Amino acid sequence: MSILTILQFPDPKLRQKAAPVVSVDDSIRTLVDDMFETMYSAPGIGLAAVQVNVLKRVIVIDISEDKSQPKCFINPEIVKRSGDEKMDEGCLSVPGIYEPVSRAKEITVRYLDRDGNAQELAVDGLLAVCVQHEMDHLDGKLFVDYLSEMKRNRIRKKMEKIRQHTM
Repeated sequence: MSILTILQFPDPKLRQKAAPVVSVDDSIRTLVDDMFETMYSAPGIGLAAVQVNVLKRVIVIDISEDKSQPKCFINPEIVKRSGDEKMDEGCLSVPGIYEPVSRAKEITVRYLDRDGNAQELAVDGLLAVCVQHEMDHLDGKLFVDYLSEMKRNRIRKKMEKIRQHTM
């Protein structure tokens, strides 16, 4: 397993759309394993393949405190959503920034698991928010896109300044 480089906002690569996974093979399973290692070391609770510059519809999530509930969603699609919930969100691609975002409170997601088996899962709360957040990445969307243009520009400038100081 290896730790992958996480792209940082405003990198234009984060705006690319991911392609569906045609077949869940060893290369996809390796990607999933590397994404978990990357997410845990960051540390974070969710990661989309787009964030590590891989344009495949793959996300990994683990909202547990002890890293004991890893979930992998390949080609996820939301088939049902209900309610509305506002929660502070952060992102490994926008480190140190947390802002409230409104999302569906409950969702049902259909996906393939790490072994390529079709699954359907109804989730709510933090897990529902996390699935929606990571799925946005697969379509080139970031949580900052839900914020006002003024806030988004302020965050972009802050991230660019941080990046200049680390180069």
